[in-house]
Amino acid sequence: MTGARDFEGMAALVTGGASGIGAAVAALLLARGARVAVLDRDTGGAPAGTLALRADVTDDAAVACAVDAAAAEFGALHTVVSNAGVGAVGTVADNDDDEWRRALDTNVIGMVRVARHALPHLRRTATTGPPGSVSVTHTCSIAATAGLPQRALYSASKGAVLSLTL
Repeated sequence: MTGARDFEGMAALVTGGASGIGAAVAALLLARGARVAVLDRDTGGAPAGTLALRADVTDDAAVACAVDAAAAEFGALHTVVSNAGVGAVGTVADNDDDEWRRALDTNVIGMVRVARHALPHLRRTATTGPPGSVSVTHTCSIAATAGLPQRALYSASKGAVLSLTL
């Protein structure tokens, strides 16, 4: 495989990395040579060989602690993949304010929290590494730009993620 070790020596943090897309991303980064920290509410499914850190992205203090722990363990952070998210089904009329808050807090503000706490570590790495040695990736969805039935809240949250990333 071309570029099979293209993350050799780099340190990565993947939120929502103990299941689904996040676990697949964490496993791929690990296979490509990165040291990988997985931040998740339930770390039971974290790929073998990752540093499993239990934290909920809706808890600012827990995010700060987990990000700092990953950077301390690895001595740096090179890449952050913000993947943690929740789904939501229904129309605008179907979801109450609490459901809107839950989904937006996880899907959007959670990414802001992770970026906020990772940026000092990423900036430090950027000053000592080669150009382009740091990155932040936000997992989005086609729901950000395409109207999907019964996905008003989910689509709104992913639209916000797209705009935040841009």
